[in-house]
Amino acid sequence: MFFNNHLKKKNKVLSHNTTFFSTILAGALIASSFSQSVLASEGEVNLYSARKEALIKPIVDTFSKQTGIKVNLITGKADALLQRITSEGKNTHADVFITTDAGRLYRAKSAGVLQAIKSDELNKAIPENLRDPEGYWYGLSMRARPIFYVKGAIEANELSTYEALADEKFKDRICIRSSNNIYNQSLVASMLAANGAEKTQQWTNSFVKNFARKPKGGDRDQIKGAASGQCDIAIANTYYFGKMITGKKADQKKAAEAVAIFWPNQNSRGTHVNVSGAAVTKYAKNKANAQKLIEFLSTKEAQRWYADVNFEYPVRKDVPASDLLNSWGDFKADTINLNQLGVNNAEAVKIMDRAGWK
Repeated sequence: MFFNNHLKKKNKVLSHNTTFFSTILAGALIASSFSQSVLASEGEVNLYSARKEALIKPIVDTFSKQTGIKVNLITGKADALLQRITSEGKNTHADVFITTDAGRLYRAKSAGVLQAIKSDELNKAIPENLRDPEGYWYGLSMRARPIFYVKGAIEANELSTYEALADEKFKDRICIRSSNNIYNQSLVASMLAANGAEKTQQWTNSFVKNFARKPKGGDRDQIKGAASGQCDIAIANTYYFGKMITGKKADQKKAAEAVAIFWPNQNSRGTHVNVSGAAVTKYAKNKANAQKLIEFLSTKEAQRWYADVNFEYPVRKDVPASDLLNSWGDFKADTINLNQLGVNNAEAVKIMDRAGWK
């Protein structure tokens, strides 16, 4: 009996000690796992991109190879990604947000989901008008929104400015996207900055009357509409034109070859331009790596890639545009600080609505 009781007590002690040491071991493993997790996160950066994967992944892969920092890429529609970052709040995985149009970047800033960063490298590489004045976002590539005209249907000397497109001689001759398109909103916002609300409203009222059809489709559809005889003039971003003229779709290539570019407002403020840009999110867990990624995207190497592959203009003045873009001719670009496009967005939308721009 004594022996059995003693054995039971001994086993109880052994069981207790085993449990104790197992607990310590488990805790050590958890701590080790946590430490490794922290170390791993220091070698990562999470990118939410409104640019399609094919237009961003190759260059961020180059960044990973050069720095050893893994880029976890999520792509999607711009507004959906912004809503996701907003909804996730402090729990967001996003460290960097990339989107097109300064108006959208301003929306993200206004939504309180970005943080300002200080970078001498970015300030040196990117012109002041192509970045947020307070460092909340930085332009990475530039595109222009000029006038495209059908060769033979209209002569270049008939064109001059965006403002002149409101003239009655262009009635039923213009194709353009709808008013809910951010590119058009930013165009009107730039005119607000240049001409004021009253003149911009007057221009928009007359401009809408010159539409050849109800606005529909994307930028490529405006060029295709012009080439098919639905209109003589189209407003579109140069980026789309480059894709059409070099792409594999025969109908798009044929349409692009039927039109030519006219650079408006060369004797005044210059042609309207916009950017794709990047920002560090407010609750970025990998802020240092996020800044490194954006700085890399502003380097000469990355800027050349944008120019050669994406048919966009480099934001750096020391990086030349591609041969294709150069073939379209030099132009004077509007130097308005693009932050103003976001500031003026709400008023621009109201003006477009009042004019009946659907």
